[in-house]
Amino acid sequence: MSDQAAEQEFDILILGAGSAGYAAALRAVQLGMTVGLVEKSKLGGTCLHNGCIPTKALLHSAELADHARDSAKYGINVELKGIDIDAVIAYKDGIVAGKYKGLQGLIKSKKNITVIEGEGKLTSQDTVTVSDAEGKQTAYRGKNIILASGSYAKTLPGLEIGGRVITSDAALEMDYIPKSAIILGGGVIGCEFASVWKSFGVDVTIVEGLPSLVPNEDATIIKNLERAFKKRGINFSTGVFFDKVEQNDDGVKVTLADGKTFEAEVLLVAVGRGPSTEGLGYEEAGLPMDRGFVLANERLHTGVGNIYAVGDIVPGLQLAHRGYQQGIFVAEEIAGLNPVVVQDVNIPKVTYCEPEIASVGLTEKAAQEKFGADNVQSQEYNLAGNGKSSILGTGGIVKMVREKDGPIVGVHMIGGRMGEQVGEAQLIVNWEAYPEDVAQLVHAHPTQNESLGETALALAGKPLHG
Repeated sequence: MSDQAAEQEFDILILGAGSAGYAAALRAVQLGMTVGLVEKSKLGGTCLHNGCIPTKALLHSAELADHARDSAKYGINVELKGIDIDAVIAYKDGIVAGKYKGLQGLIKSKKNITVIEGEGKLTSQDTVTVSDAEGKQTAYRGKNIILASGSYAKTLPGLEIGGRVITSDAALEMDYIPKSAIILGGGVIGCEFASVWKSFGVDVTIVEGLPSLVPNEDATIIKNLERAFKKRGINFSTGVFFDKVEQNDDGVKVTLADGKTFEAEVLLVAVGRGPSTEGLGYEEAGLPMDRGFVLANERLHTGVGNIYAVGDIVPGLQLAHRGYQQGIFVAEEIAGLNPVVVQDVNIPKVTYCEPEIASVGLTEKAAQEKFGADNVQSQEYNLAGNGKSSILGTGGIVKMVREKDGPIVGVHMIGGRMGEQVGEAQLIVNWEAYPEDVAQLVHAHPTQNESLGETALALAGKPLHG
């Protein structure tokens, strides 16, 4: 590459082309800026290739298996002859390949985005040096730098990944269905894989050191999920931390801190994701760091030069849609548009297990801590009263939390397909709607969406079917 190319400068230079990085690139070119987009692997990052999209494809296959098992009660005589894991993987990979091709075409169509393939490293406050496949290094400059290097599947100290001890990356590529599995971690990733494997006929046990599954959710939702998992036959141990694992040719043995043991064919380590920042030159450039995360202010500026950080490397929710939002936000911030900050608490969250969990805003406990216990009201609506949920054969609840005589500050839902209702829920919370506002909106019948209207009606003191 020529010296001139080595000095190539962009309005924005982005390190990482996952959800946050490519969203920033797309918004920046809309605003008339030139972009250098550095990526060592594939456009789309974790979400597209070994996160959101492939796991949800597996969950859809799992849902169909459950429908086949239960079809007789709906008058449809279908026999589940088994799970063809090769076909499941082919279906999953086909979805990913199609989305990847579409993203490549979208990025390629933007003439002001230059995709730079190779491993990038921040080498000064305005420079990223990229090593290509042959090891040749080229320096690129950016008037502004956006760090979007993403995350990796974490493990615990002393817990080595290998053999029968795997992360979600390997679990997505497994070409067989184990007879039994232990899942270390009862958060989003752990519960989603537990749900898939149980539907595929696996004997599943979740081990979670904290007192409950999905510990970041509202207490009412947690109780409902644990009850539903017990009913499905998904085993779980909570409140005692992991101590050690032993493995041999036949399986794994997990020992907890209290001496209790579990045995299975495989151990899936699902203890969250860590920031991919090591060896990328961040600390050397003087960026504020904490346990590998890049610390930025609420406008995602690091306080060093014109360097911003977005996505999973910034402490907080590790969600693709948070990444999209932050990427767009920073592009608009650089362009001087002064975009509105969206707090993490007001970003919608969905756990795609069966039953699904969807939430946005404050839990009842968090609302009580913020406003005082006497200044918080909540209302629950049972999906047993919702016609469409009964047709679908699902149960669950919708819970709304409001500041007393004030707006709704949290919406929490559990039930089959309830993730699809989080769109209205986030509008309610982010636009600070009062229950009385939502109560006068018309919700189509019969839909699961009605459950939001019914909850708001009850919280406004005028329940219809309650």
